[in-house]
Amino acid sequence: MSLTAEQTVEALSAAGEPTRLRMLSLLAAEELSVMELSRILDQSQPRVSRHLKLLTEAGLIERFPDGARVYYRLSHDASARRLVDTILDILTDDAGEADHRQLDAVRKEREAAAAGYFEQVAPQWDRLRSLYVSETAVEAALEKAVGPGPFERVVDLGTGSGRMLTLLGKKAKMSIGLDLSQNMLNIARANVSRAGLDRVELRHGDIFGTRLPSQSADLVIVHQVLHYLTDPAAAAAEAARLVSPDGRLVIIDFAPHDFEHMREAHQHRRLGFADTEIAGWMTDAGLTPLAPIALPPEPNAGAERLTVTIWTAERRSEQDRKTA
Repeated sequence: MSLTAEQTVEALSAAGEPTRLRMLSLLAAEELSVMELSRILDQSQPRVSRHLKLLTEAGLIERFPDGARVYYRLSHDASARRLVDTILDILTDDAGEADHRQLDAVRKEREAAAAGYFEQVAPQWDRLRSLYVSETAVEAALEKAVGPGPFERVVDLGTGSGRMLTLLGKKAKMSIGLDLSQNMLNIARANVSRAGLDRVELRHGDIFGTRLPSQSADLVIVHQVLHYLTDPAAAAAEAARLVSPDGRLVIIDFAPHDFEHMREAHQHRRLGFADTEIAGWMTDAGLTPLAPIALPPEPNAGAERLTVTIWTAERRSEQDRKTA
């Protein structure tokens, strides 16, 4: 869909201000909250919010609430995105250099806090995950979602303690687990060895850039990872890239909730995900979403009553697409 002349003028007018150009450049890198933009730009939150409101009304960016916070990202509309890309392309290379240095500083702080948290909680990781919904219930639903196998290659992104690998490894000819935490990988290695699995490879790797071949796995799993990430959509796209024809992507994470304290206490960046959001990412990546499975919290879950959802999508083969 193309922009009308009036829409184009409105968009150019909204973008045609130094602070708003800086915002577009930053949001082209990742989704950010008002608080983060205020810090990077060294401007008050009310002033930042006014600029964001104009960019949102012009259709150049999107606003989405997440618990008590509000995040912003570039518009998914193709015409609006093309206009933003054109504007940013003609700026000089050093136009937003200082802002992006500040963004890098913010990222490093977040990464250091997350790394410290994961190194600290690694020994009790499986116990922490089971506080909300019984792992037995999750794993039973997961095995139903992935199907009986066998699988040529299973890839587990953000493998943590390696539980997904030990659960599904016997159904796979080969499995790969990636994680950024060396402590987690050490625990995963011990668990995989204890389970007697010898066709499992554990790697230090980044979910945003796995360096694995496209369409090389018939089962890709992202288990309780996305809510920690600054750009979960990009991680979902990278996971989907790995799915082979007739293969499946399975994402397990929290449904939307409002437990704000989990940001500080457990380094959660996003407070869960809506079915439509995950389905949109899967569809954009060329996969076909299946019906999600919602697992409500246990009666004894305490104050933090969180619902876990399993989202599944397939990469239809060319033949399947023709007959659909």
